[in-house]
Amino acid sequence: MLTPDQAQERAHDIVRRATAAGGDAADAVFAADASTEVSVRLGKLEDVGRSEAEELGLRVFVGQRSASVSTSDLSSQAMDALVERAVAMAREAPEDQWAGLAPNERLMHGAAPLLDLADDGAVTPAELRELASQAEEAARAVPGVTNSEGGGAGASSSVWALATSHGFAGAYATTGYSVSASVIAGEGGGMQRDYAFHSARHRQRLDAPHEIGQRAGERAVARLNPGRVASGAVPVVFDPRVGSSLLGHLTGAISGQAITRKTSFLLDAMGTEVFAPGVTICDDPHRPHGLRSRPFDGEGLPVSPCSIIENGMLETWLLDSASARQLGLAPTGHAARGVNGAPGVTTSNLFMQAGHVPVATLIEDITLGIYVTELIGQGVNPVTGDYSRGAAGFLIEHGEITRPVAEFTIAGNLRDMFRSLVPAKDLEFRHGINVPTIRVDGMTVAGG
Repeated sequence: MLTPDQAQERAHDIVRRATAAGGDAADAVFAADASTEVSVRLGKLEDVGRSEAEELGLRVFVGQRSASVSTSDLSSQAMDALVERAVAMAREAPEDQWAGLAPNERLMHGAAPLLDLADDGAVTPAELRELASQAEEAARAVPGVTNSEGGGAGASSSVWALATSHGFAGAYATTGYSVSASVIAGEGGGMQRDYAFHSARHRQRLDAPHEIGQRAGERAVARLNPGRVASGAVPVVFDPRVGSSLLGHLTGAISGQAITRKTSFLLDAMGTEVFAPGVTICDDPHRPHGLRSRPFDGEGLPVSPCSIIENGMLETWLLDSASARQLGLAPTGHAARGVNGAPGVTTSNLFMQAGHVPVATLIEDITLGIYVTELIGQGVNPVTGDYSRGAAGFLIEHGEITRPVAEFTIAGNLRDMFRSLVPAKDLEFRHGINVPTIRVDGMTVAGG
C-alpha cells in the first residue's frame, strides 16, 4: 500500500494532468485499503477473507460544468485516458451555478493535526482467528445459549488523499480492528438472537474478546420468552445501541442538501430551540484515535470541534461548498467525499453530551414504559418528521426493567421527541456516533 505522501502525489499528479488537458479546475481523491477478516462458527474456522483495493476519482470543471470519473487502473496510460474522458464529459455537462471547488481562502494550510489514527497494522490471520474463537467460545459458554451464528475478527488499513487545482493537497492513514460474536438462545420457535461487537483504531484498545462474547450471550438469553405490550402512550427509553439513530435523523434533517431542497422537517429551525434546554450535541473530528476522526474535510477545509445543538438550540447546518453558496453561507467543514461524484456532507465523531442523572434515576418514576434495545425498519419521514419503527426490548414496571417484550411499534414525531428527550449520564465513546441512555416521554406504542 502507498504511504500518505505517495497517495497525495498520485492525487496531485492527475489534477495537474486535468488542468493541462483543458480543465479550468479539478480535484482528485485517491483511496486505498487492505483488510483481512476471519470468521469461526461452533469452534471451527468458517472463512478467511483478504481484500485490497486502490481507486482514484477525478472531478473536472469547465466553466460551471463538471464531470466525475473514477478508475482502479492506475497506469500512466489509463490516467491519460481518464483525464481526456473527464474533460470531454465536463464540456457536455449541464451548467450548475453552485458547483465548484471550496473557497481558496478557507482551505486548510499548515500541518494537519496529529490524531493517532493508525498503528503498525501488523496482525496475522492466525491471531484474528484466535480473537474470533475466544469471543464465540465465551458467548456459547453463557447458560441458555444453544447455537451460534459465529464469531468474527478483522483488521484493516487504509490511506486517503485529496488534491485540488487551487492549492490543497493532503493525506492520512488509518487502521481498524474489530471483534464480534452473534449467538442464539432457546429452542424451536422461541429462539432469540443477539450480538456484541467492538471496533477500534488501535488493536490494544479493543475490548477483550471474552468480554465481547459474554455480552453477546447474555443479551441473547435476556430476550428469551418475550411478551407482548398493550397499546398506548408511554415513556420510551432508548438503549445507547439504538439511541444513536436519533442523531442520524437530526443530521439528515440539517444537511445542506435537505435545506436547499426544502425537504427537512427542521427547515425553519435555525437558531430555535429544537431540543430541551440542557441537551448539547457535539461533533469532534479531532478526537484522538476516534473512529471518524479526520484532519480535514472532503474539500480540503480545516475541521474543528463544534456544537450542533447547544443547550437545546440548533446552531449550524452541515454545509459543503455547493450548498453553502446556494444558501449564501460559509461551508462548515463537514464535506464528505468518495471517489465518485461530488461531495456530500457528514459528521465525524458525533455525540450527545451526558445528562446529570444515572439510568436508574431516569426510569425510577416510570410506572409503565418500554426499554428499547432493537429497532426494525426505516419508518421515518424526513420531510414531516413522522417516526414509526418496529422495536423489541424490555418492559419497565414501577421504575425497574423487567421482562422482555417484542413485536411492537413505537411512533411519534421527531420534533416532539427531540423536545421531550432527556439523556442519562452514562455516555461512553464506543462508536462513530455515541449517546447516553435516552428517555422520550409520550410516545405511542402499538402492541402486536
